[in-house]
Amino acid sequence: MKATLALFALVAMTGLAACAQEPSPEAETVSTASAGLPQVVVHKSPTCGCCQACAEHMQAAGFPVETRDTQDLDAIKAEVGVPYGQGSCHTARVGDYFVEGHVPADDVKRLLAERPDARGLTVPGMPVGSPGMEQGDAREPYDVLLVARDGSTTVFAHHGD
Repeated sequence: MKATLALFALVAMTGLAACAQEPSPEAETVSTASAGLPQVVVHKSPTCGCCQACAEHMQAAGFPVETRDTQDLDAIKAEVGVPYGQGSCHTARVGDYFVEGHVPADDVKRLLAERPDARGLTVPGMPVGSPGMEQGDAREPYDVLLVARDGSTTVFAHHGD
């Protein structure tokens, strides 16, 4: 709970526009059919616009997407095994993996194609320019981390400079 409160405080202090946006009226549960890609189930706060934007990024990449609003993201993160300090504002499940935060769809597709023995992928925090965190032309470099079964992480992909 403290991690979630700290994240929301960070968002409030930095004024990140994407997260401050209200979800669009059509931002209810979104589900689409797609050939060959498994469904992505996104667990998010009901008031977080950047989480919905990230779900829409996954949908645009061809994933069937379902969003589930919850006030207790910490329970979801604990259930899927997101390591402490590696969290973000939303947690998704796809296939046998979790996808934590603003992970690009192409990295999720690569994860599913390679099938590593891992828990999932994470982009800790909310880097500007990552899916759902677009701020015009502003971009900051960030890493997508692969979370091993033991909770250790390695760089799976690097984005930006």
